[in-house]
Amino acid sequence: MDFGTQLLQYLLSGLSTGAIYALIGIGFSIVYHAIGIINFAQGEFVMLGGMVTLFLLQSLHLPLWAAIPLAVLLASLAGLVFERLAIRPLRKAPPLSLVIVTIGGSILIRGLAMVIWGNDTHRLPSFSGDDPITVAGATLLPQHLWIFGITIALIILNKWFFSHTISGKAMRACSYNPRAAGLVGIDVRRMTMFAFMISAAMGALAGIIAAPLTMTSYDVGIMLGLKGFCAAIIGGMSSGLATVVGGLVLGVLESLGAGLISSGYKDAIAFVILLLILLLRPQGLFGRPESERV
Repeated sequence: MDFGTQLLQYLLSGLSTGAIYALIGIGFSIVYHAIGIINFAQGEFVMLGGMVTLFLLQSLHLPLWAAIPLAVLLASLAGLVFERLAIRPLRKAPPLSLVIVTIGGSILIRGLAMVIWGNDTHRLPSFSGDDPITVAGATLLPQHLWIFGITIALIILNKWFFSHTISGKAMRACSYNPRAAGLVGIDVRRMTMFAFMISAAMGALAGIIAAPLTMTSYDVGIMLGLKGFCAAIIGGMSSGLATVVGGLVLGVLESLGAGLISSGYKDAIAFVILLLILLLRPQGLFGRPESERV
């Protein structure tokens, strides 16, 4: 394989991985815009997507086409329960306290998952086989195409929901000014609950489409969650195209670094990028500076 083909291979792999990071990053951004905090339990919803799907396949013997939407629904309900039990009682607490609560929730969910499913690593079956597809000398698996297609569909659906539906517009109003939104009759607490459910669903679906390639386990959400957070930071905590670009940039740089330098630096690249962004441009590559969030 010549250098050009290798470069294309790294690029395609990086775009596929970056699409996963983008979906997770959008989940972070949705909750951030709803209540102004970072939900560090987002990675655990990614893990729940893969592990619950595996449980439905192996224990209940459901077909894959039925297990996936049911797993996403269950993860959404987990997001609802998390918001009702952990976030809503402390709604008026300082943001730092809420962030600590999300970290504690992440540890709790991860511990429960280990108790329920053990610490073994599992792989979900591919959606449409494992026969490789050749593209200009580089190879893609059919699962990569599923990742691209589902990511694009979710981005379009996300844009449509927040721009053209009453609930989406209400959630946007709450993100701009919760007090004003409440004064005009919007139920801010309900919109916060919806935000957690949507972000949990997006995280779960990201975990499901990635599991046939990266496998899944009780602790897979730690690293995926941190990289999704990095994508959101690069995109300026936007729930739109900026975070998608951030995820793709991170995935490509990670793939190029692993292929051209060393695979041992693969995870370190994300953290180096995160530190550089926080030091040099805290508002992200595509964000605008904010003096205060009200």
